[in-house]
Amino acid sequence: MSNPSRKPNIGDATRPPPEKGGLQAADWIALILSMVWFAGVAVFFLVLPEPQADGGLDPARLVMTILAIVMPVALIWVGAMAVRSARLMRQESNRLQAAIDAMRHAYVSQAPQGASGVRLPLEQKLDEIARAQKKTEAALAHLTSVNTRAAAAMAKDPERAALTAPKKTETAQDSAQPALALGTPVEALVEPISSEDFIRALNFPDDERDKEGFRALRLALKDRSSSALIRSAQDILTLLAEDGIYMDDLTPDRARPEIWRRFAEGERGRTIASLGGIRDRSSLALTAGRMRQDPVFRDCAHHFLRKFDTTFSSFGKDASDAEIAAFADTRSARAFMLIGRVSGTFD
Repeated sequence: MSNPSRKPNIGDATRPPPEKGGLQAADWIALILSMVWFAGVAVFFLVLPEPQADGGLDPARLVMTILAIVMPVALIWVGAMAVRSARLMRQESNRLQAAIDAMRHAYVSQAPQGASGVRLPLEQKLDEIARAQKKTEAALAHLTSVNTRAAAAMAKDPERAALTAPKKTETAQDSAQPALALGTPVEALVEPISSEDFIRALNFPDDERDKEGFRALRLALKDRSSSALIRSAQDILTLLAEDGIYMDDLTPDRARPEIWRRFAEGERGRTIASLGGIRDRSSLALTAGRMRQDPVFRDCAHHFLRKFDTTFSSFGKDASDAEIAAFADTRSARAFMLIGRVSGTFD
């Protein structure tokens, strides 16, 4: 009886089984059956009557007689070989099972060493995945908090004008020519667009069912301060879409609101380089090629950059950090990041 407390050894599994000398039980059985068959054949031929002298030797009878003698013996030994092969397969299976048990025991014995100091590669990979997941969760939490603050600020003061109205220029009038009383200008009758509607308009409607998006877009087009940027952004987004560049496919790196405020105050160059957060190489390459080869696209791009610069400078004066973060996440702002990087605005 084997000792169950004995530790498995890989050497025992790879060591060949001891070979028993002599014939096995199956061989003895096959030998006995063969002898019994040959004895029966001998008795049959002894009691068989002698063939007639004029009959001759029949070839068919001879062949059938040989087959009748040899075939059963061959079948007996085929069965004996099958039994031996089955026994060898069982022995091989036992050796493989012993090898698996030895490997399992070796892994279990090495597990405390990995816990005490040496980290296994699988554990290190799991730790890296866990750290990456924590970073992703932190980024999502930050984005959620920014969006929450933006929604709260817009709900608190939804009617605040997004853009500062341009100051009326003082024109010198001749005392001899009095001013004509033409009534109130049309621009004074239109209410200024709120920050919430302005940001929603810059993002453009998502689909034909986006009623709020179309409402904000109509308000922005009626507003004199924002309509130029909206139309310019619409043109540049349409031209980019011709090359298969869609803003929803881009995931830019988010810049802090302080960097956007520096841009609104007039800073340019490397100090605001983080605003160009578009890293998609194919989109950058296609846009750069279009800028070089298509003069219409180049003119529209520079016009869009000028309008974006002017409009955001007015918007960023009174906008909160949450509103700036929401503004930077619009499709128009992503187009500015892409065109700005290609045109060298952040160099």
